[in-house]
Amino acid sequence: MARSSAQLVAAIRQTADRLARGANYQWGHMGSCNCGHLAQTLTQLDKGHIHGAAMWRHGDWSEQLRDYCPQSGLPMDEIIDQMLAWGLTKDDLAHLERLSDAKVIEALPPNRRYLKHNLRDDVVLYLSTWAALLELDLVQLPSLQGIDAEAMTGVKV
Repeated sequence: MARSSAQLVAAIRQTADRLARGANYQWGHMGSCNCGHLAQTLTQLDKGHIHGAAMWRHGDWSEQLRDYCPQSGLPMDEIIDQMLAWGLTKDDLAHLERLSDAKVIEALPPNRRYLKHNLRDDVVLYLSTWAALLELDLVQLPSLQGIDAEAMTGVKV
Protein backbone atom coordinates (compact mmCIF):
# COMPACT_ATOMS: atom_id res chain seq x y z
CA MET A 1 0.00 0.00 0.00
CA ALA A 2 1.00 3.62 -0.49
CA ARG A 3 3.64 5.33 1.62
CA SER A 4 1.42 7.23 4.00
CA SER A 5 1.69 10.98 4.48
CA ALA A 6 -0.63 13.65 5.78
CA GLN A 7 -0.55 15.28 2.33
CA LEU A 8 -1.60 12.09 0.56
CA VAL A 9 -4.40 11.45 3.06
CA ALA A 10 -5.66 15.01 2.54
CA ALA A 11 -5.52 14.63 -1.25
CA ILE A 12 -7.47 11.37 -1.20
CA ARG A 13 -10.08 12.92 1.10
CA GLN A 14 -10.30 15.99 -1.13
CA THR A 15 -10.93 13.71 -4.11
CA ALA A 16 -13.65 11.79 -2.23
CA ASP A 17 -15.27 15.05 -1.14
CA ARG A 18 -15.25 16.48 -4.67
CA LEU A 19 -16.94 13.33 -5.97
CA ALA A 20 -19.45 13.29 -3.11
CA ARG A 21 -20.37 16.90 -3.94
CA GLY A 22 -21.26 15.88 -7.50
CA ALA A 23 -18.14 16.44 -9.61
CA ASN A 24 -18.49 15.10 -13.14
CA TYR A 25 -17.87 11.34 -12.89
CA GLN A 26 -17.55 9.08 -15.89
CA TRP A 27 -15.74 5.78 -15.42
CA GLY A 28 -14.97 5.40 -19.13
CA HIS A 29 -13.22 8.81 -19.33
CA MET A 30 -9.52 8.74 -18.37
CA GLY A 31 -9.74 12.12 -16.63
CA SER A 32 -13.11 11.64 -14.90
CA CYS A 33 -12.80 8.07 -13.64
CA ASN A 34 -11.53 6.80 -10.30
CA CYS A 35 -7.83 7.32 -11.05
CA GLY A 36 -8.58 10.35 -13.19
CA HIS A 37 -10.16 12.17 -10.27
CA LEU A 38 -7.22 11.40 -7.99
CA ALA A 39 -4.87 12.48 -10.79
CA GLN A 40 -6.73 15.81 -10.99
CA THR A 41 -6.14 16.37 -7.29
CA LEU A 42 -2.50 15.32 -7.23
CA THR A 43 -1.35 16.96 -10.47
CA GLN A 44 -3.70 19.97 -10.59
CA LEU A 45 -4.41 19.09 -14.23
CA ASP A 46 -7.95 19.18 -15.55
CA LYS A 47 -9.82 16.12 -16.77
CA GLY A 48 -9.36 17.05 -20.43
CA HIS A 49 -5.59 17.31 -20.09
CA ILE A 50 -5.40 13.91 -18.34
CA HIS A 51 -7.66 12.28 -20.91
CA GLY A 52 -5.65 13.80 -23.76
CA ALA A 53 -2.39 12.53 -22.24
CA ALA A 54 -3.85 9.03 -22.06
CA MET A 55 -4.77 9.07 -25.76
CA TRP A 56 -1.08 8.98 -26.77
CA ARG A 57 -1.12 5.28 -25.93
CA HIS A 58 -3.77 2.56 -26.03
CA GLY A 59 -5.70 1.37 -23.00
CA ASP A 60 -7.41 2.22 -19.75
CA TRP A 61 -5.59 3.05 -16.51
CA SER A 62 -4.70 -0.61 -15.88
CA GLU A 63 -3.08 -0.93 -19.30
CA GLN A 64 -1.41 2.48 -19.01
CA LEU A 65 0.06 1.42 -15.65
CA ARG A 66 1.25 -1.90 -17.07
CA ASP A 67 2.98 -0.10 -19.98
CA TYR A 68 4.30 2.74 -17.80
CA CYS A 69 7.93 3.67 -18.41
CA PRO A 70 9.40 6.58 -16.44
CA GLN A 71 11.83 7.37 -19.27
CA SER A 72 9.30 7.35 -22.12
CA GLY A 73 8.53 11.06 -22.05
CA LEU A 74 4.89 10.26 -22.83
CA PRO A 75 2.44 12.66 -21.20
CA MET A 76 0.57 9.89 -19.37
CA ASP A 77 3.77 8.48 -17.95
CA GLU A 78 4.61 11.95 -16.65
CA ILE A 79 1.22 12.07 -14.91
CA ILE A 80 1.83 8.64 -13.40
CA ASP A 81 5.31 9.85 -12.30
CA GLN A 82 3.69 12.73 -10.42
CA MET A 83 1.21 10.39 -8.74
CA LEU A 84 3.93 7.94 -7.71
CA ALA A 85 5.92 10.84 -6.24
CA TRP A 86 3.09 11.28 -3.72
CA GLY A 87 3.89 7.83 -2.31
CA LEU A 88 1.44 5.80 -4.36
CA THR A 89 2.35 2.58 -6.11
CA LYS A 90 1.23 1.33 -9.51
CA ASP A 91 -0.72 -1.36 -7.64
CA ASP A 92 -2.53 1.31 -5.58
CA LEU A 93 -3.67 2.99 -8.79
CA ALA A 94 -4.71 -0.27 -10.45
CA HIS A 95 -6.69 -1.19 -7.33
CA LEU A 96 -8.30 2.26 -7.23
CA GLU A 97 -9.52 1.93 -10.78
CA ARG A 98 -11.25 -1.37 -9.90
CA LEU A 99 -11.88 -0.67 -6.17
CA SER A 100 -10.09 -3.90 -5.41
CA ASP A 101 -7.41 -3.50 -2.71
CA ALA A 102 -8.02 -6.33 -0.22
CA LYS A 103 -6.98 -4.20 2.79
CA VAL A 104 -9.44 -1.47 1.86
CA ILE A 105 -12.23 -3.97 1.17
CA GLU A 106 -11.60 -5.70 4.50
CA ALA A 107 -11.91 -2.36 6.32
CA LEU A 108 -15.35 -1.66 4.82
CA PRO A 109 -18.54 -2.49 6.71
CA PRO A 110 -19.46 -6.13 6.00
CA ASN A 111 -22.62 -5.14 4.13
CA ARG A 112 -20.64 -2.78 1.81
CA ARG A 113 -17.79 -5.03 0.68
CA TYR A 114 -19.14 -5.71 -2.81
CA LEU A 115 -18.27 -2.48 -4.56
CA LYS A 116 -18.97 -1.67 -8.18
CA HIS A 117 -15.95 0.04 -9.69
CA ASN A 118 -18.04 2.45 -11.75
CA LEU A 119 -20.49 3.73 -9.12
CA ARG A 120 -19.72 7.16 -7.69
CA ASP A 121 -20.92 6.32 -4.15
CA ASP A 122 -18.76 3.19 -4.07
CA VAL A 123 -15.73 5.20 -5.24
CA VAL A 124 -16.35 7.77 -2.47
CA LEU A 125 -16.61 5.00 0.13
CA TYR A 126 -13.43 3.31 -1.14
CA LEU A 127 -11.44 6.58 -1.17
CA SER A 128 -12.66 7.54 2.32
CA THR A 129 -11.80 4.13 3.73
CA TRP A 130 -8.39 4.11 2.03
CA ALA A 131 -7.62 7.56 3.48
CA ALA A 132 -8.62 6.35 6.95
CA LEU A 133 -6.29 3.34 6.65
CA LEU A 134 -3.40 5.55 5.54
CA GLU A 135 -4.11 7.94 8.38
CA LEU A 136 -4.08 5.05 10.83
CA ASP A 137 -0.61 4.18 9.52
CA LEU A 138 0.49 7.72 10.36
CA VAL A 139 -0.82 7.46 13.91
CA GLN A 140 0.66 4.01 14.50
CA LEU A 141 4.06 4.78 12.99
CA PRO A 142 5.32 6.82 15.98
CA SER A 143 4.33 4.07 18.43
CA LEU A 144 6.28 1.58 16.36
CA GLN A 145 9.33 3.79 16.77
CA GLY A 146 8.99 3.92 20.56
CA ILE A 147 7.28 7.32 20.65
CA ASP A 148 4.06 7.87 22.56
CA ALA A 149 1.57 8.28 19.67
CA GLU A 150 -1.29 9.23 21.97
CA ALA A 151 0.71 12.05 23.54
CA MET A 152 1.64 13.33 20.06
CA THR A 153 -1.76 13.11 18.41
CA GLY A 154 -4.38 12.78 21.14
CA VAL A 155 -5.56 9.60 19.41
CA LYS A 156 -5.60 6.40 21.44
CA VAL A 157 -3.94 3.51 19.57
